[in-house]
Amino acid sequence: MVAGVVILNVAVLSPGLLGVEIGGGSALETASGVTLLIISLLVVLYGSYTLLFRPPAAKLPSVRFETREDYISGLSRHRNVKVLKDDISLALDQMERIDKKKAALLQLLGRRFDPAELSFRKFHSVIVEVEKLFYLNIRGILNKLSVFDAAEFARFSASTASSRFSSSLIQQKTALYHEYLSYVKGSLGANEEILLKLDQLLLEITELGSSDYTNVEEMPCMQELTALIGQTKLYQQ
Repeated sequence: MVAGVVILNVAVLSPGLLGVEIGGGSALETASGVTLLIISLLVVLYGSYTLLFRPPAAKLPSVRFETREDYISGLSRHRNVKVLKDDISLALDQMERIDKKKAALLQLLGRRFDPAELSFRKFHSVIVEVEKLFYLNIRGILNKLSVFDAAEFARFSASTASSRFSSSLIQQKTALYHEYLSYVKGSLGANEEILLKLDQLLLEITELGSSDYTNVEEMPCMQELTALIGQTKLYQQ
């Protein structure tokens, strides 16, 4: 940038080139030369500030969630939003509980089956798929919250602001607000159902010795979990 400014000034002010003279020629030449120098100085100053000192534009946080810590971090960003506080706390609690239930299930399976057995692999496959479904619901919550601004709605719904808008607009805005919250609560409810089914699966596994199932697919909870996983895959397609 500086080199370009220098070359331009040399070309304009050198007697052997354009030969614009400051002070010795006409008033127009003097004005043009002074203007060129002032503009050159401004270009150098502004360019230097832009390239060296101006802070970079703020970037939106990434919405990619790959690890458990990513999900915890994503949820924690909304922990201080008053209307979401209880829901976020529940989501974090559910994450802790599914980890404990998964560990308990794998420990129980390890005691009852050899990892190479087909039954162990069937149980393990269902547990892994159900955990994916659980985190798919958490991801859906985070995707909704990434575009939800509770503070904006609070300002909109304030009595001083509401009087500025028509009742129809207020109703539509309120309906959209409740749609966000309903989605969050619905996903939390789905995850609570998953946790309940994992508890039921734990109980059924402990009762395997006294049951007459010929294979693990006949167990009621395994059938329910398999159906739930199948419905989710069908929905995603």
